[in-house]
Amino acid sequence: MTTYISILRGINVSGQKLIKMVALKKMYESLNFGNIQTYIQSGNVIFSSIENDPKALETIIASKIASEFGFEVPVIVLNAKTWQTIIDNNPFAKDDQKESSCLHVTFLAEKPIPFSKESILEKKARNEEIDFTQNAVYLYCPNGYGKTKLTNSFLENKLKVKATTRNWKTAKKLLQLTLESNGQ
Repeated sequence: MTTYISILRGINVSGQKLIKMVALKKMYESLNFGNIQTYIQSGNVIFSSIENDPKALETIIASKIASEFGFEVPVIVLNAKTWQTIIDNNPFAKDDQKESSCLHVTFLAEKPIPFSKESILEKKARNEEIDFTQNAVYLYCPNGYGKTKLTNSFLENKLKVKATTRNWKTAKKLLQLTLESNGQ
């Protein structure tokens, strides 16, 4: 069985698309996933599956959410190795001058097609920083993520891919929980 992290976009935000984590965990159990663990209320689930295709898992989970809860939710599924690589490659996390509470990762559902970096860079505030990889966008937002124009929706629109953003603390905690569930 492979260990995965699934991250749901836009649930339990401002009273919209409400899913209790107990109900979400039960739904994952009904899909015959193992070692299921949720983390905070924003739709982060660690689980194991015999399925080896993260895209297939995204479709299965999104379809089950739609049928069970009555609304569509973008779902991104990454295996533990990919998640580890994303965490390890954050260029801003290695800089002691950067406050870790200002770091965010926008996880991408797929590699973006060629895009205009300039059209994204022109939206960043003077002291913000952004870096791109094939499956993540790293953000440093010293004024707070709530004030940046480099929002999840903006990046999805520019990159033409599904995405969901997590703060650095959550991203690292999900990796830690995944490693613990694998006995590492």
